[in-house]
Amino acid sequence: MKFCVIGLGRFGYQLAETLAENGMEVMAIDSNESIVASIKDKVTHAITMRVTDEESLRQIGVDEMDTVIVAMGENFAQTILITALLKKRLNVPYVIARAINQIHKEILTLIGADRVILPEKEIGIKLADSLSSPFTDLVRLTKDFSISQVVAPKKFVGKSIEKLELFEKYQVYCIGVKKNGTIDSVEKKYSIKDGDRLILSGHNEDLEKITKL
Repeated sequence: MKFCVIGLGRFGYQLAETLAENGMEVMAIDSNESIVASIKDKVTHAITMRVTDEESLRQIGVDEMDTVIVAMGENFAQTILITALLKKRLNVPYVIARAINQIHKEILTLIGADRVILPEKEIGIKLADSLSSPFTDLVRLTKDFSISQVVAPKKFVGKSIEKLELFEKYQVYCIGVKKNGTIDSVEKKYSIKDGDRLILSGHNEDLEKITKL
């Protein structure tokens, strides 16, 4: 997939670098020459320019990207302009825009952004979840339903996933096991070992019951 990140502040820079590390084709754009120079060997294309109009975006091939991330949260007027150009004039399939507050998020959604993120707010929520939850690596899919990592209770050790009847007894599913730093899918016949970390999905209250076994 082809990604373009416009704005290489701390958020945009890390995003572009990680996308490239994950094997994606990444175009990184910023008006600061030194920042662009520092990332040029880490991404597919690094371009120094101040994005101001539709033609400048077309000239560098932004209209050929699968996803464009507008990461300039501090300059909201420019974020609005670029987001509108990407969706209304260049017809980019998927545009993600960074906002710095809820009002900005609502405005960017109205002008067509496919997704609007508030990085500081989302990180704060994730940290709060991890601090207030008995789980490790909690991924909250909805307010009440999550995927979490739980150290296998002692009473589970030596038993197969099938025999544990996790859904019948606890209303959760085991979708994988983490061991030696990697997560693997497992069959129902897999026998749980001491130290295994179970990747479970289910309602939060049911997942919490597992941690108390």
